[in-house]
Amino acid sequence: MEAIRVDWSDKRLDEFSHRIDERFDRVDERFDRVDERFEQVDQRFEQVDQRFEQVDQRFEQVDREFKQVDGRLGRIESDLRDLNVRFDRMQQTLFLTSGGIIAALLGVIATQL
Repeated sequence: MEAIRVDWSDKRLDEFSHRIDERFDRVDERFDRVDERFEQVDQRFEQVDQRFEQVDQRFEQVDREFKQVDGRLGRIESDLRDLNVRFDRMQQTLFLTSGGIIAALLGVIATQL
């Protein structure tokens, strides 16, 4: 009886081992598919990295342009200060001239009376 049991057990174990091997093969196939998906994801990440590099380059270009604009604004600010000083001088001149004309007219009127 033991011989039959051992034989039956050996057959069962062989069958069990074969089924496990088949399942491991399936699992290996699934892992292969997962690996392929990860490769696709890696490729997508590389594309995203390239896009980020392009965006970084654009930001650097925008930074350079802002620096140029800042320089131009500095020159414009300087020009506006000069214009403000000139306007102040012109206003002072007109005020003094108006005062002189008024004083002269008052003097003429005072001598006529």
